[in-house]
Amino acid sequence: MDEPFYIAHQRKSDKAQQSLENHLLGVAAISQALAGKIGLKEQGELIGLLHDLGKYSKEFQGYLKSAVGLINQDEDEDFVDAQGLKGKVDHSTAGAQLIWENLSERGGMGKIVGQILALCIASHHSGLIDCLSSGANRPVDDNFSRRISKSDSKTHLSEAVKKMDPSITKRFGELVGKSGLIDGLKESIRQIALREGGTNQSLVARFKIGLLARFLFSCLIDADRINTTDFEYPNAAKKRPRGQYPNWNSLIERLEQELQKFGSRNPIDAIRQKVSNHCREKASAPKGIYTLTVPTGGGKTLASVRFALHHAKKWEMHRIIYIVPFTTIIDQNAQVVRDILEQSEEERGRIVLEHHSNLTPEEQGWQEKMLTENWDAPVIFTTSVQLLEALFGYGTRGARRMHQLANAVLVFDEIQTIPVNCVHLFNNAINFLVEHCGSTAVLCTATQPRLNRVDKSKGALRFAEENEIMPDVKQVFDDLKRVEVLNRRKPGGWASEEIVDLILEEVGKSGSCLVIVNTKKSAQAIFKICREKTEVPICHLSTNMCPAHRKEILDRIRKLLVSPGSPVICISTQLIEAGVDVDFGSVIRFTAGLDSVAQAAGRCNRNKLREIGRVHVVNPSDESLDRLKDIRCGRDVTERLLDEAIAGEWEFDGNLLGPKAMERYFDYYFFARRNEMSYPISAKAVGREDTLLDLLSVNPTAVREFERGNGTAPNIYLRQSFMSAAKAFKAIDAPTRGVIVLYGKEGKDLISKLCAASEIEKQPILLRKAQQYTVNVFPHVLKQLQEQHAVHAIQEGIDILYLSDSRYYSPDFGLSQTPEGPMEVLNA
Repeated sequence: MDEPFYIAHQRKSDKAQQSLENHLLGVAAISQALAGKIGLKEQGELIGLLHDLGKYSKEFQGYLKSAVGLINQDEDEDFVDAQGLKGKVDHSTAGAQLIWENLSERGGMGKIVGQILALCIASHHSGLIDCLSSGANRPVDDNFSRRISKSDSKTHLSEAVKKMDPSITKRFGELVGKSGLIDGLKESIRQIALREGGTNQSLVARFKIGLLARFLFSCLIDADRINTTDFEYPNAAKKRPRGQYPNWNSLIERLEQELQKFGSRNPIDAIRQKVSNHCREKASAPKGIYTLTVPTGGGKTLASVRFALHHAKKWEMHRIIYIVPFTTIIDQNAQVVRDILEQSEEERGRIVLEHHSNLTPEEQGWQEKMLTENWDAPVIFTTSVQLLEALFGYGTRGARRMHQLANAVLVFDEIQTIPVNCVHLFNNAINFLVEHCGSTAVLCTATQPRLNRVDKSKGALRFAEENEIMPDVKQVFDDLKRVEVLNRRKPGGWASEEIVDLILEEVGKSGSCLVIVNTKKSAQAIFKICREKTEVPICHLSTNMCPAHRKEILDRIRKLLVSPGSPVICISTQLIEAGVDVDFGSVIRFTAGLDSVAQAAGRCNRNKLREIGRVHVVNPSDESLDRLKDIRCGRDVTERLLDEAIAGEWEFDGNLLGPKAMERYFDYYFFARRNEMSYPISAKAVGREDTLLDLLSVNPTAVREFERGNGTAPNIYLRQSFMSAAKAFKAIDAPTRGVIVLYGKEGKDLISKLCAASEIEKQPILLRKAQQYTVNVFPHVLKQLQEQHAVHAIQEGIDILYLSDSRYYSPDFGLSQTPEGPMEVLNA
């Protein structure tokens, strides 16, 4: 008699079936290899082997076979309404229960290991579940125990165990009987405890143990998705690199050959070469956390990539991940590196892989999309948003990539832009990746934020002062000093007309002037007055403009800046500060954080073509920062420093933008914001005032509430509210909505096509292209536009918005709340 055939998936193209046995063994093999990066092969294999155990049940097989047409409604009594049952047949709890039953009975560490592994399996379709519920709208309960105690009639555990294929039963028995299954995780937890003062009970230790669980979860999710996708698309599967990349030697050779072409045309080139050489020399140092503190324009991008390549080779690391703060700068950085490391069309996107929200379909082929799903490439360029989502985000998409952060060189560009509410979360995660996952982190900036000097009991980065890559930071700042910072603040502040007079004076002296303000309102006001007073070309930049519009403006600015005798003025919000490669003769910066002033200065005399550039710091008389807490707090700390410098309290080695001044600035700034660094969350988010740091560690408030309600402490080791925390987490804390705008012919054509599309969710090319023509707006702005009937849904029932009236999109300012231009209604 033939053995019963249990299926896991049926391929759409040819109706071929993947057996459940093959799927479980395949996922187990991949998960084993991924978890092996941190010495947890057996644990990774076991969760892969049992993750879909519940699919052996008659109920699930009936559901699946009905869904794919293997059971006929009229001929088979096992037929069910698959559409109605979608997501309702539990196949993920059985494997979790089996692990828990076998390990928890051993007590002690067996119970801890059992909970971690069971948690991964039970969560593999949803994202890590809460161990203790957050208590939102109901009493706190032991959610893990409730899930693991689910009745056999719903999880079908006993039925699944009886029906397991012999190969699965045999391998399960071998794995669960191995002492290494418990001892491996026991050692990982012991190592965490050693780093945290010998205890695994502290807030930071429990936070890192939670990250350990998420790491294993990441291995399982990626293994499951890879195996499933490769079965569905076997031809595409052949193109998957699976970690087999060009060796580091060949990529190093390409970079070194390119660097040799760079001459020393002027003194600044020689300084940049020194920076690069120091990075090369430091690359042979042990893995750890390093800082690269170099002024803007010091060649940090290629220098840090040089460090990363040589360091990866030295320590046989898997990949380099280059993390930038904003999508506005990722394109240029990635393209520079791509042009050097990729030398054929076949290599495009397979060596340097970009992953960020502004990619358009024309820039990314299907192979790159496949690799982006799990960062399967040697060099990744991504954003801090994507990194934070991988570590803390909701669901499975971001979490899937977390394991790729192990044994990797993580290069953080403009590290000072890490959101202040994420400081402790970020610090603990980086310490975990470096100390327990074999990675190296490089913190690059001109304005080092001293993340090692915040509250250690909540999480401070651990690195020594000698881990600075530059041997003499003060000297490199002196050598690269290209600007003079002028404190032009005055009582009562500067009126807009006075600022414009200063702009015109600076254009007369140096030919170009960049003005960086803190609000869009200020930018528009200065722009309008300037335009009335001069014939000099004036450009405006703000996030009210869609990315395609900003790119066009920046291209125009760069052309004017390199044209002899072509003066230009640019009025911009702070978006231009981080990494945008422009070189103005002078800069005027409205008062803000000292790090922002330093970044603004990096757009002035960038290539040292002038003797000295001038950066004026002015206090505007009429700029309101009431809604901009980050900028307001930074401004106040900077003004305190400037006042102390005037009073002679600090000399800062004669350089207001140098390391000593920046160190003092961040000491003041972090002290002022110390209560915000644990990611505070409101009662609206989780049912009470709390912090993400607490929810993801010892969860003290939930534990106390549980004890009050039950008279005893929860009888589980991990007590985190993982899912509640992930839902509350936002890498960018801004409740904005995207609106596709009528910019240029392409923007209008795009909207027309989207409005006419029959199945818009199946139009990925149009939707990705739409990102280049989208402006993110705050709720009050959106409400005003909707009340004026200027914004509509692309289609009824589709939650995608577009601007239907061109009067609300200005060629000067982008999206506006009031009609600015001629009427042109799009009848899409």
